[in-house]
Amino acid sequence: MITKIININKIETNNKTIENSDILIENDIIIKIANQITDQADTIIDANQAVLTPGFVDSHTHPIFINNRSNEFQQRCIGSTYEEIADNGGGILSSIKDIRNADEDSIFHYCLKNINIFLNNGTTTIEAKSGYGLTLEDELKSLRVIKRLNNETHLDIIPTFMGAHAFPPEYIDKKNDYVDIVCNEMIPKVAKEKLAEFCDVFCEEGYFTIEQTRKIFESALESNLKLKIHADEFVDTGAASLAVEMGAISADHLMVTGDRGKMNLANSNTIATILPGTTFFLGKTTYASGRDLIDKGCEVAIASDFNAGSCTLQSMSDIMFLSMLYGGLTLYEAFEAATYNGAKAIDRHSRKGLIKEGYDADILFWDIVSIDEIPYWFGGSSSRISKIMKSGKVLTI
Repeated sequence: MITKIININKIETNNKTIENSDILIENDIIIKIANQITDQADTIIDANQAVLTPGFVDSHTHPIFINNRSNEFQQRCIGSTYEEIADNGGGILSSIKDIRNADEDSIFHYCLKNINIFLNNGTTTIEAKSGYGLTLEDELKSLRVIKRLNNETHLDIIPTFMGAHAFPPEYIDKKNDYVDIVCNEMIPKVAKEKLAEFCDVFCEEGYFTIEQTRKIFESALESNLKLKIHADEFVDTGAASLAVEMGAISADHLMVTGDRGKMNLANSNTIATILPGTTFFLGKTTYASGRDLIDKGCEVAIASDFNAGSCTLQSMSDIMFLSMLYGGLTLYEAFEAATYNGAKAIDRHSRKGLIKEGYDADILFWDIVSIDEIPYWFGGSSSRISKIMKSGKVLTI
């Protein structure tokens, strides 16, 4: 099956504008971009002078939860802190309880609605973490839901095991014992069943220490899982430097990473991923400085951090807006961070994040004059998307 897209206003990809070109797609792969392609096509798609961009790549999400935590948002608005809410049984403990009490089908159908919202906002690929079960059975259950969602929806979903998201309440006084379970029981089983590509750890004061994180990472590498890390969100623990030392593909959050960590990231292949939506949603004022990271030589991605408690934003257009307004990124830096660099942060940059020959045909058709408008229409950019193409097929939105 060969598809040709015609009447394109312009193509925006990787800080490059292509004009007066058509796109030829064979099955789900872009095979040619050129002026007035004459090849015989089975299907012609009229872009109606739309601006075309790659589909967004959201490289950090926590979408596997059931029930919401809207009551916590109201509590924060009247003065309760995230820590106080957690101490009263809310926060991640609430999500853990809900996942443990739910069966796989219930979780799948609850998550399915959120997955479709990603697509409607122009995100065609996400990374998805487990981490709200924190037992072997419940982590496997969550990862199986991710696998089902990947198989049964149009969205490409890259699975990450995050049994080291927090310490479950039954191990709060036996933390090293829980680390042993993650290393010796969870990771081998996850790897054997091929349920995850990455292993992520929340390396932070009060959560997993540098030493515990290194131990988990060593176990993950032995099981051929690639590494990601939640780093330096509240305290500069040296987690960003550990990410570089262990060869992690990305270090995420980075709100308080110091100069040493930033320079280590700059001299590595580890992608620095900032998550301004979380800072915004929690009403905090200390944003990760994407500007400083880029100026020091880091490759920066942006992602939503979509989750039940600290960020319910799913629009990468809005994440672009926040990264520009509060993170110091330019328009084209934010655009690249939401597409190609996001693909780098999940090791998909040879196929995704660009409109380029040999790449997947994941394409957004925008009813706009230029990509300046994508972050400008904060909260409403998705209404400017006229078509979403996923793997060479136009979806109904």
